[in-house]
Amino acid sequence: MLDSESVRPDPALTRRIRRYVLILVILAVLLGVWGVVSRVLAHAALARESAQNSVTTVVTVKPTRSAEGESLVLPGVVQAYIEAPIYARTNGYLKTWYTDIGTPVKKGQLLAEIETPEVDQQLRQAEADLATARANEALAETTNKRWQTLLATESVSKQDADEKAGDAAAKKAAAESAAANVARLKELESFKRVLAPFDGVVTARNTDIGALINAGQSAGTELFRVADTHKLRIYVQVPEQYASSTAPGLAADLTFTEHPGRHFVAQTVRTANALDPTLKTLQVELQLDNPRNELFPGAYAEVHFKLPSEAATLRLPANTVVFRAQGLQVATVDASHHVVLKNIVQGRDFGNTIEILSGISGEDAVVLNPPDSITDGMQVRLAPAASTAPTGAGAPGKPAGKDARS
Repeated sequence: MLDSESVRPDPALTRRIRRYVLILVILAVLLGVWGVVSRVLAHAALARESAQNSVTTVVTVKPTRSAEGESLVLPGVVQAYIEAPIYARTNGYLKTWYTDIGTPVKKGQLLAEIETPEVDQQLRQAEADLATARANEALAETTNKRWQTLLATESVSKQDADEKAGDAAAKKAAAESAAANVARLKELESFKRVLAPFDGVVTARNTDIGALINAGQSAGTELFRVADTHKLRIYVQVPEQYASSTAPGLAADLTFTEHPGRHFVAQTVRTANALDPTLKTLQVELQLDNPRNELFPGAYAEVHFKLPSEAATLRLPANTVVFRAQGLQVATVDASHHVVLKNIVQGRDFGNTIEILSGISGEDAVVLNPPDSITDGMQVRLAPAASTAPTGAGAPGKPAGKDARS
């Protein structure tokens, strides 16, 4: 039989086994704790991400301040100071012309001559009729005087004397009528000479030798066109929002594509004092001296107005405004990234930008393209700043309506 002491477990082996078991238990506990902690951390991260995603991201802009006396650039139409089409006042054929396009002329200078054979014949006939009428008038007057003498001695009846007096008066009236007809035809004869009505330059010649001439020809068939270009008129259509700032005496710089780098100073002389009912614009006339005739009527001009302004005003992009029952509002973001809705008073509308008269300051961060769901006190997240308020039609230094012009 085996001794009982010979089968007793080895204490060292038992301690090693216990140590290994303890290590395995510790590892199992650590793995369990790590799994729980990782799941808790993942859930917390997911919660944080969900909370962040639920916060609306917005882009903000700062109001821009317009400069005092802002610039306005508009297209202008250049016209001659005086321009007139020259039509014929008598019938006939063009005998000759003396001036062609580009010829400087003086007032009363002969431009062309017209042959008028019919008018010449009518004048000779009228002069013959006048001679006959004068002869009849003289005879009737002599007869009247004789009958008046006979009436004084009661040699003739008063009725016969009155008839002779009436006949003399009728013959006198007929002679005056014939004289008026002669004068009319002589006036028509004078129209055979086509004269310049004022100092200027011939800008068009629409006739030639032998052409049939009819008095009072329809528009577009004038014989000549004469323009006085020593001074030019520039007409500009000013948008309604600038109409009150445009008045006589306002200076403007003009630029022309054919004169790059040069500026011409013109003065506003008058306005229409009424807006066009369709375009809602004010017609403004400027005048510009052109002593060397280097600028041409019909040219395109860019008119740069320097508008007067009492004080600078704030501008915001038009897509920052919120239309609510409370009126016009903008959404601003405070230092804690909460939305604050502010009521504003709008001034002039410049298209892409609007003028703000009151309600915000120049330091407010205003939300661009605010969502319809935005409310007062709402938590938001700011996107990285991309750009400032855009400038567009009517913005300082940019031409109002320039896109439509181009």
